[in-house]
Amino acid sequence: QVQLVESGGGLVQPGGSLRLSCVASGSIWSIRVMAWYRQAPGKERELVASGTSDGSTNYADSVKGRFTISRDNAKNTVYLQMNSLKPEDTAVYHCNAEVRLRTSFRSLEVWGQGTLVTVSS
Repeated sequence: QVQLVESGGGLVQPGGSLRLSCVASGSIWSIRVMAWYRQAPGKERELVASGTSDGSTNYADSVKGRFTISRDNAKNTVYLQMNSLKPEDTAVYHCNAEVRLRTSFRSLEVWGQGTLVTVSS
């Protein structure tokens, strides 16, 4: 019913920048929260940043001041601008959304398939 598709991952040198995008499509009435999580090899998935429909944002301490989450509500899209990247930022980044369906008004949590970010020289 609802899909999230991420893009923008890749290989970047330490200190570099990348911009991730995630587009939600399907039977969507509204999206209250859109977020980015990441999972590094051998580690648990962790919240990187989240943004609500009213503009509130939240960041993991490890990315504050370096990453910026933003939303285009009209396009059901969330972005993650990542600056000053470090090798420890290497992970698969997953988009997450709390979606209210147009057909039933039921809310559900949706995940994207992930995009790999590798920070290495």
